[in-house]
Amino acid sequence: MTTYTGGCHCGKIAYAVEGEFNEAIVCNCSHCAMKGFRLAFVPREAFTLKKGEGEWSTYHFNKGAIDHNFCKTCGVESFAFGKMPDGMEIAAINLNCIDALDLSKLTVQDVDGKSV
Repeated sequence: MTTYTGGCHCGKIAYAVEGEFNEAIVCNCSHCAMKGFRLAFVPREAFTLKKGEGEWSTYHFNKGAIDHNFCKTCGVESFAFGKMPDGMEIAAINLNCIDALDLSKLTVQDVDGKSV
């Protein structure tokens, strides 16, 4: 497993995340499409906040199942927290916010969230 670092634009939020990011999920729902996310999901324990506790606000929409966390200063949503249908806690990582990740090498999996 590789450990990556990431965070928001202004640097107030920083984290480390363990994973092998070879694929990005691109969802066409109103939220993801407007923000241009490239997402990957990891178990919650693979995510470690390094800096920024209390520096984000949380947005909920639709069923309110995902905590969309965005920096209060720069507005970037670099991660979110949620649960899988089986109850497993996950972190959704905005791969656009990962340092030193070559996004052009990612395989893209399109998801039709607009129809859900």
